[in-house]
Amino acid sequence: MKKSEDAVSIPYAKEQILSKVINVVEKFIQYILVEKRYSKHTIVSYKNDLLQFEKYLSSDYEESIEKATPVMIRSWMALLVQAGIQERTVNRKLSSLRSYYKYLIQNKIRNDNPVVNIKVLKTRKRLPNFIKQQEMDNLFNEIDFSNEFSDQRDKLLLYILFFTGIRLSELINLKDNDISDKVIRVIGKRNKERDVPITPFLRKEILNYTILRSQTFEESGNDLLLTNKGQKLYEKFVYRKVKHYLSLVTTQKEISPHVLRHTFATQMLNNGADLNAIKEILGHSDLTATQVYTHNSLEKLKGIYKQAHPRSENKK
Repeated sequence: MKKSEDAVSIPYAKEQILSKVINVVEKFIQYILVEKRYSKHTIVSYKNDLLQFEKYLSSDYEESIEKATPVMIRSWMALLVQAGIQERTVNRKLSSLRSYYKYLIQNKIRNDNPVVNIKVLKTRKRLPNFIKQQEMDNLFNEIDFSNEFSDQRDKLLLYILFFTGIRLSELINLKDNDISDKVIRVIGKRNKERDVPITPFLRKEILNYTILRSQTFEESGNDLLLTNKGQKLYEKFVYRKVKHYLSLVTTQKEISPHVLRHTFATQMLNNGADLNAIKEILGHSDLTATQVYTHNSLEKLKGIYKQAHPRSENKK
């Protein structure tokens, strides 16, 4: 009889654990949303990571996330690696746990952080992908953009991403009053505001577009870039447009709005821009995030050396 009672009580215990944890996680999510002002993508990632870890704990240990030990966390990390999850992703999940336990300590739900002495996994260096300058030249010089609103909108969308290096979310949220003669005002991560310089050429393209937009839609609101129906752009729309046009000029597999951000930074660096200036334009909080582009620049220099130096292996 006792065996039968245990069989019934275990699933119920797991259900209780899950319900309790979801409530605590939701409070944490509200905290990083309202007080920390994390981005939407970061918040979704944190929530998924925490609930995934909780599910693992309740299944393998019948334990709540508040009572997790370093051994349990390391066991979960090992399971993720065995499942083929990339080291960078595992480290992000570990970071989610670290922030969550700090929150629990602050709210006196737990006295210690079990992640403190757990080291992040070593990651393979991955250079940011970018589009070659000749390919970008081909995009704007060889592709025929008609005078229709949709084509002019697409062209401006690509221009802004390539000439400013702003993020996808920043592009979507651009307003008419964010544009001035020399800069565009961008609201970046955690609502940090910055000014990104624009060239007279880009300013003229924006002006021509807004004139066409007003002729196309009686009321266009304050959003700069609109869909064919006069509505605010959304992420999948921009992804689809970028993928379509870049696929016409490059065979590179990874194509996205963020690749254009990488392209902007790489070309700026290759053409002599100061690293700190690029950092400010991109809105990086730390120079380390910007320094990754120096590797692309070095690779270019190595290629030039091999082609030009009389003693290089290509000259034998």
